[in-house]
Amino acid sequence: MANIGDMATTSTVDGERRRELLVEIVNRDGRVLIDEAASELGVSAMTVRRDLADLESGGLVRRVRGGAVASLRPRSFEERMASDAQAKATIAAKASRLVPVGGAIAVDASSTSGVLLSQLDGDPATERIIATNSHENFQFARRTPGSRAVLIGGEAEERTDSFVGLLACRAAASLHYSHYFTSAAAADASSGTSEVTLAEAQVKLAFADAADATVLLVDSSKLGQRALVSALDWDRLALMVTELDPRDSTLDPYRAFVDLL
Repeated sequence: MANIGDMATTSTVDGERRRELLVEIVNRDGRVLIDEAASELGVSAMTVRRDLADLESGGLVRRVRGGAVASLRPRSFEERMASDAQAKATIAAKASRLVPVGGAIAVDASSTSGVLLSQLDGDPATERIIATNSHENFQFARRTPGSRAVLIGGEAEERTDSFVGLLACRAAASLHYSHYFTSAAAADASSGTSEVTLAEAQVKLAFADAADATVLLVDSSKLGQRALVSALDWDRLALMVTELDPRDSTLDPYRAFVDLL
């Protein structure tokens, strides 16, 4: 977690500013830990717990054991891109090794997929088709060497900066992909992935149905959580890529269901 003490005088932070700092940390790093925050702010762990309870009541964070993570709500691409940048970079570096030089792949509207696209190289002599239902990721794909970008259009979902709906689902299903790279709002060992809107889940299912292999790109703050709408069962996923070492015990509940990277 970033040093909160760099942003405020620890002994004089009032309640309102303290809660603002906690939200900043969650939005940037994906999570905040109670004990670390209490130490940096110079308050008790109970005070931080009360702050997080207030923030959860306002829909700004979601409490988990030991702290809090970002709330499960529709967020813009820009807001998501600014969150947990280091984890996204690590996940993208791992997943980039899986992206074929040729053929067709699909990526969803997630910011993690955007980071993946921004890291890709390519062979100008071999065309790779990249389909996505995100205008932002379409722009990343356009700049990827040796690739041709395809924007999967449909109804604009303003809250998440993605294209959804019947037309998007039909367009997503009209190509055959060797790989589909997707993230999720949450992932749980007992129920698979889940999303904050039904429309997002429907497009992801359409992409997965048209792909030989679906790769889940998800940072560890989303594990053990459930969002509003069920999306992909584990038997539809070939691989899960996180920022953690695959041997990390945090991933133990998932080993029976999916390969890990």
